[in-house]
Amino acid sequence: MGPDAPARPAFDAELVPVLAARTGLLPKLSTQTLAQLRHLTAQGPLGVEPADLTMGGAICLTERTVPSSDPGVDISVLILSPAVGHGPWPAMFHTHGGGMVMGNSRSQIEPFLPHVAAGAVLVSVDYRLAPEHPDPAPVEDCYAGLVWTAEHAAELDIDPGRIMIIGASAGGGLAAGTALLARDRGFPHLTHQVLFYPMLDDRMESHSSQMLDGEGTWDRHDNLFGWTALLGERRGGTAVSPYAVPARATDLTRLPRTYIDVGDCDAFRDEAVEHALRLSQAGVSVDLHLWAGAYHGSEITAPDAEVSQQMTRVRDDYLRRALRPAADAGVSRPPGP
Repeated sequence: MGPDAPARPAFDAELVPVLAARTGLLPKLSTQTLAQLRHLTAQGPLGVEPADLTMGGAICLTERTVPSSDPGVDISVLILSPAVGHGPWPAMFHTHGGGMVMGNSRSQIEPFLPHVAAGAVLVSVDYRLAPEHPDPAPVEDCYAGLVWTAEHAAELDIDPGRIMIIGASAGGGLAAGTALLARDRGFPHLTHQVLFYPMLDDRMESHSSQMLDGEGTWDRHDNLFGWTALLGERRGGTAVSPYAVPARATDLTRLPRTYIDVGDCDAFRDEAVEHALRLSQAGVSVDLHLWAGAYHGSEITAPDAEVSQQMTRVRDDYLRRALRPAADAGVSRPPGP
């Protein structure tokens, strides 16, 4: 911890050796190292074998090219569907993490594979990355992919009334921004937004956004880099859209039922908890989980730790319930026929 950083809670004892082992494995995030980090992280977490995305043939995997938010520019989506059975299935629309500057449509989808095999479709969007493609490209690409998914529901064998959006870290922020766009543009209807330690606030004025200096997996310097890559000189100023920075949204009504979790050693702790509180005050049903001792992405880097297993069990239980038919899952369908 830097000498001027605010105090932070203690890391969970099982996670400390993992953090120590990771020290020096990756270069610090900067303009000079970004290309290297993109390459190193493209296949998933270091030291972890890439997952079989087909789960031994239980899942069908395809990729499609779809229109982006800019005319004449296409992006790709990765589509995972059950290999056995017929829909219409519930759908999970996934926006990957990576600090707005890294990652791809295959990033961070392994936890959802069992849910796909059990009877759901996952569509993961390969949105364009900052700083080459700053705001509004990333969130608008996510929305474009979501609209394409809903408009092609019959082709994808999904129920257009049972679409949720899921994202972690920067993907959580993009999921929240995309949910705001879907609400304000009137399409499509989302049943849930599922936000794992979401990146929500560019202003970096909270206690937690300043408490990590050279610690954990995403500290205040990484956070500054990611937000500046997305917003440039607008970062921290007044000319910032709530779709890019959901913490700036003044109206959180009429949003879908929400799941948020975050560790108390995560730079995004305060903004995640504040967002959950504001959603609840706006009348949105919210499940909030604050995990003691967990740092950013600790369930990925230390999956065997007890806190990681607890986090995963709670997430999986929520998704199983959310993916049930609407009448059983306690969610409302959109108005109309």
